[in-house]
Amino acid sequence: MKRILLASAACALASAAQAQEPVNIGIILGFTGPLESITPGMAASAELALKEASDSGLLPGGITLNPVRADSTCIDAAAATTAAENLITGQNVAAIVGADCSGVTTAIANNVAVPNGVVMVSPSATSPALSTIEDDDFFFRTAPSDARQGEVIAALLQERGIDTIAITFTNNDYGKGLADAIAAAFTAGGGTVAISAAHEDGKGDYSAEVAALQASGAEHLVVAGYVDGGGLGITQGSLDTGAFESFVFPDGMFGQSLIDAIGDEINGKVLGTLPGTEGEGADLFRTLAEAAGQDPTGTYVPESYDAAALIALAIGAAGSADRTAIRDNIMNVANAPGEPIFPGEIAKGLELLAAGTDIDYQGATGVELIGVGEAAGSYRVYEIKDNTTATLEYR
Repeated sequence: MKRILLASAACALASAAQAQEPVNIGIILGFTGPLESITPGMAASAELALKEASDSGLLPGGITLNPVRADSTCIDAAAATTAAENLITGQNVAAIVGADCSGVTTAIANNVAVPNGVVMVSPSATSPALSTIEDDDFFFRTAPSDARQGEVIAALLQERGIDTIAITFTNNDYGKGLADAIAAAFTAGGGTVAISAAHEDGKGDYSAEVAALQASGAEHLVVAGYVDGGGLGITQGSLDTGAFESFVFPDGMFGQSLIDAIGDEINGKVLGTLPGTEGEGADLFRTLAEAAGQDPTGTYVPESYDAAALIALAIGAAGSADRTAIRDNIMNVANAPGEPIFPGEIAKGLELLAAGTDIDYQGATGVELIGVGEAAGSYRVYEIKDNTTATLEYR
């Protein structure tokens, strides 16, 4: 009898230990490549949400969530796919925060994540093409589509009396999709796109590209590129030669690293947009991030927190970290009806879910996911002055 009791106790301890085994959550972002200066902030923010959920002790079975980083490179689809394969088959992740850039995100979703039934919640992949991929409802994003950003930029330009622009874009899914969205909205409003030309990232000299853009006769340049890539090179080259003195920076060009690299010459010459919102959720996230030693204003930092929080709350709603169950509960926790949940309130959300109460995760960015699993979204409009960014409005 004593042996049986001891054996039963051992089994119980083994079961408890198994229940406490951490669940891996992948974080695949461009730790190298043309967005490498903004990626650390994004990853840290996602990890902040996962830690908040784990520290609550309220995840099903008392599990904890263990972040596992991987490098998407932002631009190399093959390398990103390999990294994602390791996360899914090697690390057995239950879900993925990421990827970041649209091209590698599409490759991972099509080649690895969707075939293996793994949820991806991207904080920053904004190509309009991602709205129509065959994802079996495993792909979500907390940043709005660039179809919306194109409309915002076109409206801003026309409100300022600008009727002719040149566009340069990084030669990938993100750049082309965004450039097309801006051009379509701008021309629909009566504007003229004098030239829309691709550029490659990683070059040492962009003088030929700058010369071609200047030859178009446009005075205002939209740079749909990357803050640590060709977008920086073209902006610097344009300033050095006087080709353009007025720039529009979409989201991929937001980052202090560019301002630091160029210096005072960039002040007063940039109108920029990136996903962002104001209100209770944004204020609470700012306090939460700063307390953790993080910059809440970093590019896609709030969206990264929200992406990870949605995964954690979906696990709570599902009652397990089953991959398909996570998928089936993302929309439920993201949208009304339900008790509003803000940054720093993941424990509250998990507690309500455990009690059978619906929640409406609003998070740092006013999360509302529309039918294709992406954010409806709003944008922060800013300018660069005094070697930093200054918010003008939200729309």
